[in-house]
Amino acid sequence: MNKRLSTALSAIVLLAFAGCAATPEPAPPPPTPAPAPQAAPTPPPPPAPAPAPKAEKVTTASTVNFDFDRYVIRPDARSKLDDLVGKLRNVSLEVVIAVGHADRLGSDAYNMKLSVRRADSVKAYLVSKGVAASRIYTEGKGERQPIKDCKGSGKTKELIACLEPNRRVETEAVGSVTK
Repeated sequence: MNKRLSTALSAIVLLAFAGCAATPEPAPPPPTPAPAPQAAPTPPPPPAPAPAPKAEKVTTASTVNFDFDRYVIRPDARSKLDDLVGKLRNVSLEVVIAVGHADRLGSDAYNMKLSVRRADSVKAYLVSKGVAASRIYTEGKGERQPIKDCKGSGKTKELIACLEPNRRVETEAVGSVTK
């Protein structure tokens, strides 16, 4: 009986091994995929730049008068021009335009030259106060643009006094100021 038992046990063991061999071992689990490479994290957008300071256009003007047949700047005209220069202290200056005028007394050619001399004297004064000469444009209009019409002829004191507003330099300064 021992032999039979031994044979039976051998058969069982063989069957067990055979059964194990017949059933395939489960396949190993598929390898887990490597994590996809991640792009570098996107940095936050830079802060918005501070708004650029706004430049505001500035225009200032002055009119100065001259004595009859003269282009020397009078004391009252100096104070007006000083005020103009003061207004330009914090301005990024683009241009100063000085336009000279004359009254109707005298020839057209003479009045044209006189009006240019008046504009040039205003330019020289502004330059002496620190305004860049390269920013100042001068022009003479002669007697072509009067602002006051007076009756009479000849060089009478009354007519000369009446025509004084026409003997002038109109100065306009244009620039910008940053706010």
